[in-house]
Amino acid sequence: MGGDAGYAAAMHHTTPLLATLVIALALAFALGLLARLLRVPPLLGYLAAGLVVGPHTPGFVADAGVTSAMAEIGVALLLFGVGLHFRPRDLLAVWRVAVPGALAQISLGTALGALLGHLAFGLSAGPAAVLGLALAISSTAVATRTLEERGRLGGEAGRVALGWLVMQDLVVVLALVLLPALAAGGAADGLGQALARTGAELVGFLLVMAVAGRVLLPRLLALVAATGSRELFTLAVVVAALGTAFGSAALFGVSPALGAFFAGVLLAESPLGHQAAAETAPLQRIFVALFFVSVGMLVDPLAILAAPWLTLATLVVVVLGTGVAILLLLVGLRVALPTAAVVAGSMAQIGEFSFVLQELAIGQGLLPDTVRAPLLAAATLAIVLTPVSLSFAERVSARVVGGRRYQAWQSRRAQARAFPSPPAGLSGHAVIVGYGRVGRVVAQGLVAHGIPIIAIEADHALADALRREGVPVVWGDAARPEVLAAARPEAARLIVLALPDAFGCRRALELARAANPGLAAAIRAHDDEEAALLREMDGVGLVVMGEREIALGMAGFALRHFAVEPEGAQRTLEQLRAAPQTERAGP
Repeated sequence: MGGDAGYAAAMHHTTPLLATLVIALALAFALGLLARLLRVPPLLGYLAAGLVVGPHTPGFVADAGVTSAMAEIGVALLLFGVGLHFRPRDLLAVWRVAVPGALAQISLGTALGALLGHLAFGLSAGPAAVLGLALAISSTAVATRTLEERGRLGGEAGRVALGWLVMQDLVVVLALVLLPALAAGGAADGLGQALARTGAELVGFLLVMAVAGRVLLPRLLALVAATGSRELFTLAVVVAALGTAFGSAALFGVSPALGAFFAGVLLAESPLGHQAAAETAPLQRIFVALFFVSVGMLVDPLAILAAPWLTLATLVVVVLGTGVAILLLLVGLRVALPTAAVVAGSMAQIGEFSFVLQELAIGQGLLPDTVRAPLLAAATLAIVLTPVSLSFAERVSARVVGGRRYQAWQSRRAQARAFPSPPAGLSGHAVIVGYGRVGRVVAQGLVAHGIPIIAIEADHALADALRREGVPVVWGDAARPEVLAAARPEAARLIVLALPDAFGCRRALELARAANPGLAAAIRAHDDEEAALLREMDGVGLVVMGEREIALGMAGFALRHFAVEPEGAQRTLEQLRAAPQTERAGP
């Protein structure tokens, strides 16, 4: 009794903000660490922390309003940071896929969800469509975080996923505006006026962002940076991110996360973009953890147990209406299967905007309270299963890509949209597989010394742009024999594999070595396990890991600074390059 009285007295003298922040973060850390030790994503620990401090379990109950507000800050900061690493031309390059694909996926997901609402909850057409829309919107925070952890956020899969998520957010913005009119009776003139007002607000938002984001924001940050104060610069970046998020929501009705994302995209063009990203990274990690805690707080285990089949049916609709629909639509839109699998696997869930849409619909009387528990339970399960669904999608796509039927289909598809073949007499050239940020730099270095190159690029829009620039390019998947053969590997001296996945690199190298056993290879890897697999293959001259090479460059400078003999320094660097990477240095 004395312990309970002391706990109650402590809570009485503690503000809800402080209590919620300390206890939620402490539990998120402890359970996130436990999840990491169990070799599962930390976000599962964050969700468990939310369940512990939620209203549906005994003990301390965190303030839901405070947690929700901090979660919204986390999502805004996360999307601001994502935007800082994203270039406007990357976003424009995927509109031809993201716009029709996202609209079609939302339509399919909404139809499936509406069918579930009619059969399981007895909803009429309008409310059923609202429920379906809530089940068709992926979680921006979960998808971007999952891609970032896999090193895919900066590649083609990340660009497509972000374009898709932006389109989903825009649809949600329209839905949030139209819901009150629909609840009031759904008169055609009322809906038309609401739609016109929302369209005007979105146009105004984009115009303001184009001016303020490109002109005013970079100049303001440059002025602050000139003062030499790191504290003021950090504060200015946070104010820019959250101020844009708040302003976009208050003035234009745009979601705070979407506003922050566009602010980051436009600021990325500034020379200060990288430093701004570095300043906000720690805050992003803390507040995004609180976002997952807030999701965990909404889960009611008893409600799940009371209607397990309803929860399972809702989960199936989410997976089919997002993950499976996205995969099929991307393949239909001529996106390479490995890329489509990564995008679909990372987006096979629902999240923050689905919750907002659901609560508004319940408050307006469009949806009954009974839909809350199955939707929240299905959302939580889908988020938990996201890493599993991504790994499963990658493995299945790898098997399909290796199949003969897929290769024959891709061959017919390539012939329909092929680019002119490289010169038949070309020899002694380098084959650059993957003309992204890594491959482009390698190609520029070779061309500067008169060494001929041929690029292989799976992104058709990028390949078309390279062709117009005069770069010899073959469009298609280098893991297919017909595509790689067009780059004449039998006459090449080097192949540079800058692909984002180990399977594609291994398959392309196997084909290249079969055509030219003496062909040298340099390969990009993302982790030690991947690097070890690639080093075991014959003919691999260099396996490069980005962070490792940065560290080796700094180590080489340090050894030269201390006048270590060049031969000894080089031996040390080669030993470090070949040694497995560890978490901490030791004797």
